[in-house]
Amino acid sequence: MNINRQWLLASRPEGMVSESNFEYAETPIPEIGDGEVLVRNLYLSFDPTQRGWMTDRESYLPPVEIGAPMRAGSVGQVMASHHDDYNVGDLVQTTGCWQDYVVAAPGQGPLGLTVLPAGVTPEMMLSIFGITGLTAYFGLLDIGDPKEGETVLVSGAAGATGSVVGQIAKLKGCRVVGIAGGEKKCAWLLEDGGFDAVIDYKSEDVGEAIQRTCPNRVDVFFDNVGGDILEAALDHIGLHSRIVMCGAISGYNSDSAVPGPKNLMNIISRRAKMQGFIILDYIDQAPAAIAQLGEWIATGKMRFEVDVQNGFENIPATLKRLFTGENMGKQLLKIADPQVVPQKD
Repeated sequence: MNINRQWLLASRPEGMVSESNFEYAETPIPEIGDGEVLVRNLYLSFDPTQRGWMTDRESYLPPVEIGAPMRAGSVGQVMASHHDDYNVGDLVQTTGCWQDYVVAAPGQGPLGLTVLPAGVTPEMMLSIFGITGLTAYFGLLDIGDPKEGETVLVSGAAGATGSVVGQIAKLKGCRVVGIAGGEKKCAWLLEDGGFDAVIDYKSEDVGEAIQRTCPNRVDVFFDNVGGDILEAALDHIGLHSRIVMCGAISGYNSDSAVPGPKNLMNIISRRAKMQGFIILDYIDQAPAAIAQLGEWIATGKMRFEVDVQNGFENIPATLKRLFTGENMGKQLLKIADPQVVPQKD
């Protein structure tokens, strides 16, 4: 294939993101310069934050421009290299965008250019060792600061980040309650994720369920959802509790301003701490976190789930899965298998 297939951002979404917000294009395969490598994308990562990148507003990264390939984390294979640290055939993680080929260099983009360690698969690099796993690790341990015997409540608990948060909290000796949608996801959290209790927001009153499953109140609330679930949780926080604000996916596709919780005064009366964070703040600490996560996985103390879709043509539809609740675990899409590269004599 001598073309570079792309999915471009064609319009900014109003409400739910749609496949019509993207436009397919074909361009020549780009040339590389000194210090650069040509990467062929093999796997793409899908994350709720991508919805924010599509909106023209100030954030921690500039919005994707109309007519530009949609930004995404990726794992790919080096096809040509003008950099001594990267060889043809290497598997690398970078910010590859929705296209077959990307020109990359160390220090470029939010993810830089990292060679996958031996034994680490693309699925692992984009999930448990990627943005979602690291977000869970640092958000819970640094901001949530869980103590043995405390109660940790996690929203979006069957997602890529929430499921790891719950497992880390269990390893720290906490009682863990997860909020998820649907019988299948709730069963997975109990049977495979090791959660102590789950709340199905699709079939239960969340506030009443929190009171039932967290009788001693919530010490740490790790929030991926916001909206009504955040409000329900704030009614049950304990003294000196910590609220980790990771995301608010319930409002990402809203076509109007999402009202804030009506009970924020509970933070004052309960002397609680509420703090947001961005994983890019912790990138320099990532190697130590990856080592610890790897140890937990190798010893069977932690599991991770990936949902892998296939086919370049399905990229826009795969993003929407995040917001319709179809995925369980980390959402990925596979574009191609790596090529066999002849070894040098």
